[in-house]
Amino acid sequence: IYLPAEGNGPFPVIVSIHGGAFMAGDKHDVQVTPMLKALEHGYSVVSINYRMSGEAKFPALVHDVKAAIRWIRANAKTYLLDPDKIATWGGSAGGYLSLMAGVSAGVPELEDLHLGNADQPCDVQAVVAWFPPTDFLKMDEQLAESNMAPVADEAHSGSHSPESLLLGKQITLIPDLVRAANPETYIHADLPPFFIQHGTKDNIVPHQQSVNMAAKLTSVLGADKVTLQLLPGAGHGDAQFETEENLKLVIGFLEKYLR
Repeated sequence: IYLPAEGNGPFPVIVSIHGGAFMAGDKHDVQVTPMLKALEHGYSVVSINYRMSGEAKFPALVHDVKAAIRWIRANAKTYLLDPDKIATWGGSAGGYLSLMAGVSAGVPELEDLHLGNADQPCDVQAVVAWFPPTDFLKMDEQLAESNMAPVADEAHSGSHSPESLLLGKQITLIPDLVRAANPETYIHADLPPFFIQHGTKDNIVPHQQSVNMAAKLTSVLGADKVTLQLLPGAGHGDAQFETEENLKLVIGFLEKYLR
């Protein structure tokens, strides 16, 4: 938990969710660095962990993020946090989980209240997602469309891909489970605003994933609540995302909805 240097709160909360192909990363690593810039603007940052694919399969990681959000609300007064102003922000797998937190509050199969604070809601008030995977079965096709087809044994549809390891079986054999893991599946009218960014030269997670997600969100929520920005020439985890100029855009979005 990171708090601004000044003020007594309660501070609006950014839930920082790390990436790492669903199998690596940690709440202490450098991925939290851009989120910490928001401390200067009066935000708190709560950086969280979740179970990796080697520990538990989907939907355990979604359960963990929801449990963290409920914990934040249950302990808000102790840590000077504002329980009514919570945003998720993550990149790659963390971007995926940021989206899932935004779309799936109240979906029974994506909740595990046994993880604690069952009396607390897990909804969020804003979502920031950087280069997130969404529709796993379309990723290889979309990379090919952009002339960035992966090496065969590294393909997303392969049996040892991050997505197959997350779901517990080669994704081409389990389309129903892939759909259950797709944040697009849970889009409905009563959702928070979304801010999605993706690089056009991402050769790991194709930018079409974000284009399609944003289009489906917009069709239900309206254009006012959905922002999609494609960063020309940016790759996966590109330094362009963390420039001062880009972070101002993200924080400006948060200011609009969390103040």
